[in-house]
Amino acid sequence: MPPTSRPLRKLGFLTIGLFDEADPRRGHESTLEIIELGERLGFDSAWLRHRHLQYGISSPVAVMAAASQRTRRIELGTAVIPLGWENPLRLAEDLATVDILSGGRINPGVSVGPPMHYDQVKEALYPDTADAEDFSYERVRRLLDFVRGKSATDFSGIEGFEVFSDRVQPQSPGLGRRMWYGGGSLGSARWAGENGMNFLTSSVVKAEGAYRETDFDFAEIQLSLIRAFRAAHPDGDAARVSHGLVVIPTDSATPQQRAKYEEFVARRTPRTASPQGPARLLFAPDIVGTSEEIAEQLHAHAAFREVDEVAFALPFTFEHEDYVQILTDMATELGPALGWQPAA
Repeated sequence: MPPTSRPLRKLGFLTIGLFDEADPRRGHESTLEIIELGERLGFDSAWLRHRHLQYGISSPVAVMAAASQRTRRIELGTAVIPLGWENPLRLAEDLATVDILSGGRINPGVSVGPPMHYDQVKEALYPDTADAEDFSYERVRRLLDFVRGKSATDFSGIEGFEVFSDRVQPQSPGLGRRMWYGGGSLGSARWAGENGMNFLTSSVVKAEGAYRETDFDFAEIQLSLIRAFRAAHPDGDAARVSHGLVVIPTDSATPQQRAKYEEFVARRTPRTASPQGPARLLFAPDIVGTSEEIAEQLHAHAAFREVDEVAFALPFTFEHEDYVQILTDMATELGPALGWQPAA
């Protein structure tokens, strides 16, 4: 078995936080309980997906705020907030506030581009400015500037009994260094590096350039993104990258759970054979099996060998007890098989 080039230093997980429309509180409570479990198991981080007009977490910043008051150590991240839905100045205020409340534990991950189904939602989202909104990297740059303390206005001082700042308040020391960009293309990887962000790479990349027609090796494409990011980043090879695949350890699973997991993976595997859609998105195969089997596949994965942080994605649509089993096996079996040690 080939060794990893970087020992696994941080183990995290990612959840979509699904809920039933008839009982949304129960789903959100389940998500918070899973985060609390993650802290008890020694995970380094818990990450939240973001879903608008769906039955998943629509406000990860609010959920992070709640989780920050029920945990003390585990880091809390978003993977990712689509900035097309956000006002960067207001989001900077929310992120800084939650970071202060958490004791400096949040890791906001963002991405750009028009909101999904933009033609159907733009009248509700931007009724007066839909055609003028800028969904380019400039939207991320504005957020970074506000989080990092650059002026938001040319006015500050005292007006009557009120005191005004020209910067977003509160300012949270260190938050600017914990901003992540979630990207699947060479362009986004380079941009994130040039702008001093951290880089989230997941189970989706773009088959572009030399890979468009002949070579669909997911791991090699993902590796090229990681190396492009670090080549552009001021910190070089020390720049932070988090790797995220769907992995499902079955060490303590019941026979019924194993059958469900294997059927889930089988349904999703056909989309990994070739690039999908106009954007030519290439999906990584999900990995299901014992922790020893998963570790062997990860050690052979070219991009995984390049990182020392992971945020393994929990599968969609499973039950709470399934996530408890999966997280427990990740922390007690898979993490140690990858050289990780749980946090105290």
